Amino acid sequence: MKYGLDNFAAVKKTYIMEWIYLCFVVFLFMLAISDLWVGVSNDAVNFLNSAVGAKAAKFRTAIIVAALGVFCGATMSNGMMDIARHGIFQPEHFAFSELMYIFLAVMVTDIILLDTFNSLGMPTSTTVSMVFELLGASFAFTLLKMNGDDGTLGFSDYLNTSKALSVIVGIFVSVAIAFTIGAIVQWITRMIFTFKYSGKLKWKIGIFGGFAVTCIVYFMLLKGIKTMSFMNADIKHWIADNTWIILGGCMVFFTTLMQLLHVCKVNIFKAVVLIGTFALATAFAGNDLVNFIGVPLAGYESFIDWRNSGSGDPSTHMMGVLNGEARTPFVFLLAAGIIMVISLATSKKAHNVTKTEINLAKQDEGEEMFGSSKVSRSLVRMTSSAANFIIRHTPDSVRSWIDKRFDNTEIEKEEGASYDLVRASVNLVVSSLLIALGTSMKLPLSTTYVTFMVAMGTSLADKAWSRESAVYRVTGVLSVIGGWFMTAGIAFTAAFIIAVIMHFGGVVAAVIVVMVGLGAMIHSNLKYKMKNDEENGDKTFRAILNSEDKKHTWDLLRGYVAANESEVLIDIAFHYDNITEGLMTENVKKLRKSFYELKDNKDKLKNFRRKETICMRRIDQETAMTKNAWFFASFNELEQLYYSIRRMCEPAYDHVDNNFTPLPQKYVDNFRPQKEALKNCIGDFRMISSRGEFERLRDLEPRLSGLQNEFSDMRKELMNDIQAKQVNINTAYLYLNILQESESMTITLLRLTRSSRKFQLG
Repeated sequence: MKYGLDNFAAVKKTYIMEWIYLCFVVFLFMLAISDLWVGVSNDAVNFLNSAVGAKAAKFRTAIIVAALGVFCGATMSNGMMDIARHGIFQPEHFAFSELMYIFLAVMVTDIILLDTFNSLGMPTSTTVSMVFELLGASFAFTLLKMNGDDGTLGFSDYLNTSKALSVIVGIFVSVAIAFTIGAIVQWITRMIFTFKYSGKLKWKIGIFGGFAVTCIVYFMLLKGIKTMSFMNADIKHWIADNTWIILGGCMVFFTTLMQLLHVCKVNIFKAVVLIGTFALATAFAGNDLVNFIGVPLAGYESFIDWRNSGSGDPSTHMMGVLNGEARTPFVFLLAAGIIMVISLATSKKAHNVTKTEINLAKQDEGEEMFGSSKVSRSLVRMTSSAANFIIRHTPDSVRSWIDKRFDNTEIEKEEGASYDLVRASVNLVVSSLLIALGTSMKLPLSTTYVTFMVAMGTSLADKAWSRESAVYRVTGVLSVIGGWFMTAGIAFTAAFIIAVIMHFGGVVAAVIVVMVGLGAMIHSNLKYKMKNDEENGDKTFRAILNSEDKKHTWDLLRGYVAANESEVLIDIAFHYDNITEGLMTENVKKLRKSFYELKDNKDKLKNFRRKETICMRRIDQETAMTKNAWFFASFNELEQLYYSIRRMCEPAYDHVDNNFTPLPQKYVDNFRPQKEALKNCIGDFRMISSRGEFERLRDLEPRLSGLQNEFSDMRKELMNDIQAKQVNINTAYLYLNILQESESMTITLLRLTRSSRKFQLG
């Protein structure tokens, strides 16, 4: 009887464990759906940028072409998932329960990591993230297992660290090779076609188109379709033996075809861009699908093997079954393809990631997404010096000829495009060729890294990085590259920590971790939506850049300058009130808030000026000649207001923070009404500006003049008190500084009323 009860209890326990781990598998697939969604959003940058950046087709068309490529790549993939099964760890030394915790840690970390990069608009590698997540989680369990076993097994018995090393090497290789080759090929291509290329195509375009499509075919043979279901061993062997014959035939065929299409008025560059977009999308889905569904499929197979074994105990059943080769059922590939296509078509974050690369590669100046850094400034100076040295030692005739070929004053590009179709074609051809060559030479070149760095190299060769934008572009490139290395470190560390938590917390901890992961992703999406709503507020700037009507541009610019002016004045009024009230009431929190926030205002104002200056170049020459002086005068006055505020803030914050003698009450009583009057003047200025009633600015001038005289009288009275030794010297000097800067602000505002009125009305 006792045996029967014990047996029943064991069966019941096994039944419960089966349901628990089945839920884990379901969780893995749920997380995989989320991972597919955020992963495709990030990797869309690989195959969309050239088509979108050059306006080779409507955005919808580019999405459709990419979506077809993604769907074909996903559904025809043979689903080789070896990296998730035994590429990082040796599964025969891990129990079923341990691997399930590893897989959960990987998926939760991957979702949060990729979603974070998407929200920041930074491209990263799904391969790097998955490899280092697997390494981090399995490393955690390796340490735990080695701590408890008899020491017969070492790290090499548990882990395959060479894979992680190859990924790190791949970053360096990808960055260096892709950037250099991209720059060289683009320079040569531009020398051939120039920026005004339509009249120089003739027979050249046929050869270029044939070579470009042949390179893409080569890429597809080696990288894109090697994992397709119809690619058996015999076909692969035949392709390998006849590669050069295939490529030679393709070159002849496509050169002839492209020349005929050119005669029929077909834009060959657009055709190359769309073909390249399809090829990269197909290769991405066919090869990187493992990064999204490899882990849950490995978890599913592990669960089936454990359940069928009848062992019951998940902590003792070893997973040597994962050493075998697996082929994914078609239904999983179909579902993955559908999810990837929907994500590509609907995800705003995909558009955001794409925007980052396009912004860094655009031919014209515009809104820069990144600031300046010391490293970028040093690199730009060194590069400029080297370039100047080469220029000085280049014969004048050669230099003149090169300058003529690179004359971009009459650049031919689609309306609203960031760069032309020539560069877009080179981006895709070079990326495809390098990835194909890397594959054939067993070099671990990342698709993300190659496509991004090729785009940066071609933009440099095209002189898109002018002296005005170079430091910002270099900072952006360094930020992205730094993010790639951060991906590896963060992925490893986060997965390691989560794995340890689940090891000690068991099933309960695993469920909590999953819920926290999904909650974090939801929170991230909500924050991104709020951020996106804020960024959409600068629609006027983009409208100015896209406007072709000079009069309409001027009308938009007037409103844009007024809006920025109003925003600055709001900030000035807030901090002036904060600083003076903080001093008078000894409120150190108010002063501290202004002290730290004002540090960022300088960059904010500089950004306004840069964008407005770019907009000024879009209006007609006659208007610009009459308005430029008042435009720069207005901006200088706003800058002076910030200077006055900052000169008030630092000594006031230091005084109160050190608990020095407060302002005498009589000074507080005398100053507060005048302070309020000045704040009200700033508020009225802002209101008039925001309403566009600029003629009313004249009404402020008597009020400001009166305030100036009152601050001057108060300053003279204070100096008499100092001379008579009727006040603490440190407090007196601080108060004197406040009065002087307040008086200076009234003078600056008086000048601003005139310059703003003249700019807006004439």
